[in-house]
Amino acid sequence: MPKKVRDRAILPPAADTGEHITEVMRQEAWFKNWTLQNAIFNSANFSIIATDEKGVIQIFNIGAERMLGYAAFDVMNKVTPADISDPQEVTARAKALTDEFSKPLAPGFEALVFKASHGIEDIYELTYIRRDGSRFPAVVSVTALRNAQNTIIGYLLIGTDNTARKQIELEQKKLDQRLRDQQFYTRSLIESNIDALMATDPSGIITDVNHQMESLTCCTRHELIGMPFKNYFTDPRRAEKAINLVLSEKKLTNYELTARARNGKETVVSFNATTFYDSDRKLQGVFAAARDITEPKRVDQLLQEKNVELERAKSAAEKANLAKSDFLSSMSHELRTPLNAILGFSQLMDSSSPQPTPAHKRSIDQILKAGWYLLKLINEILDLALIDSGKLSLSVEPVSLTEVLQECEAMVEPQARNNGVSMSFTHSKIPYFVNADRMRVKQVFINLLSNAIKYNQSGGTIDVEYTTRPSKLIRISVRDTGMGLAPEKLSQLFQPFNRLGQEAMVEEGTGIGLVVCKRLVELMGGVIGVESTVGKGSIFWVELNLTAVTQSLNDTAEPAMAAQTEVQGSAQLHTLLYVEDNPASLMLVEDLMARRTDIRLLSARDGESGIEIARASLPDVILMDINLSGISGLKALSILAEDPAIAHIPVIALSANAMPRAVEKGLSAGFFRYLTKPIKVSEFMDTLDLAIKFAKTKTAIAAKKKPV
Repeated sequence: MPKKVRDRAILPPAADTGEHITEVMRQEAWFKNWTLQNAIFNSANFSIIATDEKGVIQIFNIGAERMLGYAAFDVMNKVTPADISDPQEVTARAKALTDEFSKPLAPGFEALVFKASHGIEDIYELTYIRRDGSRFPAVVSVTALRNAQNTIIGYLLIGTDNTARKQIELEQKKLDQRLRDQQFYTRSLIESNIDALMATDPSGIITDVNHQMESLTCCTRHELIGMPFKNYFTDPRRAEKAINLVLSEKKLTNYELTARARNGKETVVSFNATTFYDSDRKLQGVFAAARDITEPKRVDQLLQEKNVELERAKSAAEKANLAKSDFLSSMSHELRTPLNAILGFSQLMDSSSPQPTPAHKRSIDQILKAGWYLLKLINEILDLALIDSGKLSLSVEPVSLTEVLQECEAMVEPQARNNGVSMSFTHSKIPYFVNADRMRVKQVFINLLSNAIKYNQSGGTIDVEYTTRPSKLIRISVRDTGMGLAPEKLSQLFQPFNRLGQEAMVEEGTGIGLVVCKRLVELMGGVIGVESTVGKGSIFWVELNLTAVTQSLNDTAEPAMAAQTEVQGSAQLHTLLYVEDNPASLMLVEDLMARRTDIRLLSARDGESGIEIARASLPDVILMDINLSGISGLKALSILAEDPAIAHIPVIALSANAMPRAVEKGLSAGFFRYLTKPIKVSEFMDTLDLAIKFAKTKTAIAAKKKPV
């Protein structure tokens, strides 16, 4: 925090009024948002260029400076992105858009943002020109920036360096060209007396030959046709045997013969042949090739070299994909940490006593709304990246559709009630089970139900029905009474970030949810589809594979769930140890615990000191970050588990790493629960109460086992 803001926040003048406090809070909220935006805009991995409505550059981030070689000062308020782009490509784009939309477009900035200005998603390739005159290919995503009145106030151009992919494509083209050249060269060799092709009837009489066979025998095609095949080899009996072997075995490979030309020249060839038939499968004869026995080795070597080159290109592409996934995972972690502070302190302010003023409440609501929306976007992008990279692991097992849909109904019912939408679920008497991942099935149907509520009309309805299909499939349909979709929009429904023109609606959306749903369903061996009628509503359906399970599966409750009751009023003071090296996260938990008179908070800034404090104070519960300086939270957990004096203390993980594999790894390592940042206050408090109750139960059991 800048010194000026920090001093004003900590040491306000004695005569400060409520307006001064409001200004400080506003500055703090602004600074937090500025910090997050600054982290994004200062990323060196992609260029971010923002312009005003006329195209003049207003923002030019570090990534743009690194890629293009210009300082922000050189271009801001001076040029447009068209001025640093290949002019020929800009001209070509203007012409292409003119042809496509039948609207004359002059070369320049308008050609770069025309689609975005009309609400059309636009991602294209463009060559940027650096300050030193060098060029590089880039993939550019263009978005129109609009104000509250939906008026365009500028454009955002996000670019990534496409040099690596272009290089791979260039190398691949070179390989393809070399392969075509080699094929041409091989054909030239074949036509230059390296391969001789011929066809015979079943009795061995030649019916056709190529130019190489003419050269091999020094006979014309007319002279060869109608003559016995065996006559043109030094050993006629062996040649005749070759034909008989082909007829009996259907094929013959690497059979050595010596051809003799009319001029006496002899050539050792490898004879390869097969039988051939007409459309009625009636034997027509033998098709044979006589080639120099050194040719296969040469071709094999060539193919091996080509395979090595192709494998290298494939490996490079896989590394690029891995780098993208790693970047998204890291970016998710980095974004969650500041979001934890934004959403955590906003929740504290929202529930503080006395209640915030209406003006403050309105501002807090906007911060929370934007924060939760950003968190949802991060989660969905991460899911999409995991699916695309093939790293998403599914736990496929028999799943009860009745149980899953009942849980989904309970989760979305408050949303439906608030929107004035009624829901009806068909409850079948037959217990249907599908082979799927339970968590992902819930994710799919919660998304479909949420969309059906969000885009429905007040007083509308939602019907969920089952229908069995052929080939052991079951279709689950979600029918709504919304506005419906036109046929041209249905084809765009499962495109990433495409909200089909709903961007201006009050209801927010990421444009990723349905894409994730489609890919999850397909990974589970199912199909998702939609039927819609404008003005009447839509039906989203999912087909999954039924399994032969005929009785309900018993859910195994976790041992710790026996302790899931609310903490009763008691005079006992409980101790919570929080191991965290991020000051903002620590401050948030301190403020949360200030509301709990039954809990005393201890803190440690690294794993080693956390272990020492745990041994000295024996807290009731430990809250542990994973990515700590020094030893990690996982290592600290294993050390705690090895000490009999503190091994019984439940340890709750609190981490910005929300990857499913990280959560599974943490729970497998022995964490009591795994919470992810940003903190949801109600979930955090419930988990803490559960851990305290569990700790009391474990302590009582341990006391009974102690010898008197």
